[in-house]
Amino acid sequence: MNGIFRVAHLSDPHLSSLVGVKIGDLLNKRALGYLSWRFRRRHEHASEVLAALRHDLSELILDHIVITGDLTQIGLPGEFQQVRQWLETLGSPTDVTVIPGNHDAYVRASWEDTFALWTPYMASDQGLQTGEQQAPGRTPFPSVRIRGHAALIGVSSAHQSAPFFATGNLGAAQMNRLGDILDLTRRQGLFRILLIHHPPIVEMVGWRKRLTDGATLRALLARHGVEMILHGHAHRSSVTYLPELQGNIPMIGVASASARGIKPKQRAGYHIYEVRPSSDGWEVRTSERGYSLRNRCFVARDQRVIRVPGSVTDSLCTSVHPDSHPAQHGQRA
Repeated sequence: MNGIFRVAHLSDPHLSSLVGVKIGDLLNKRALGYLSWRFRRRHEHASEVLAALRHDLSELILDHIVITGDLTQIGLPGEFQQVRQWLETLGSPTDVTVIPGNHDAYVRASWEDTFALWTPYMASDQGLQTGEQQAPGRTPFPSVRIRGHAALIGVSSAHQSAPFFATGNLGAAQMNRLGDILDLTRRQGLFRILLIHHPPIVEMVGWRKRLTDGATLRALLARHGVEMILHGHAHRSSVTYLPELQGNIPMIGVASASARGIKPKQRAGYHIYEVRPSSDGWEVRTSERGYSLRNRCFVARDQRVIRVPGSVTDSLCTSVHPDSHPAQHGQRA
């Protein structure tokens, strides 16, 4: 390990075309989602943008890819199959981590026909001791994947909500396990990255789309700590900080991965984070890549360096050489 963990963050691809949907599939809240797709979203979320995204990712050196939800439009079993095929073009389950969003849980549906297709991309590392055993058919969240000096901790805020609402919720059981996992990975000296679809503060998305137990999550994170939070849902790039947390812990949102950009600020984009230990904690170099309508490809946009205080083990610090740099394009590190 060269001391750098390089991860790409995508979200909200809404990649389904919904071609061939039957009337019987729409006798519930999905009817509203279908109308939204028919009159608006099918013009916004484009397959050519996703093709350009896949090409752009293939040109980069990455250690991992994370996707923070809303991979489907209305959560149909056929959409889950399409997503599974798309995920396989991005990489193996070892190299890609997925958490669901509210669109993926639009209505109650059979686990075997839906999320079971994504399980290899959602499940925790085999043999990882988190103090939690996953029963057959049970949600795999919180999930934990250790990659280098980073702990990718996934939670699911996806659940069914009332018509015209897109709220999320974690629930008490998931919160309790999350606290234990955060403590365990902190003791291991890992850079803890929390993956969640809904941002924990209502101001990011509004009351109708909020995380309903966001205050509980913020209080939990204030007690147990976390180094970085990555989310989707808002369809725009953002960097903010939770008011309850001290030490400038970043919370980063990303644009939809497939949006043509009816609103220019919501045009398709994704982020790359380079996480490395430093003498007083961690350094995160963030790079935004956005879709160019003119060139029909992704191009470099904003960059910034975020410093995160924390305790890093000596072995990690000594693994960083001051001249360390990204490898050449064209292969995965």
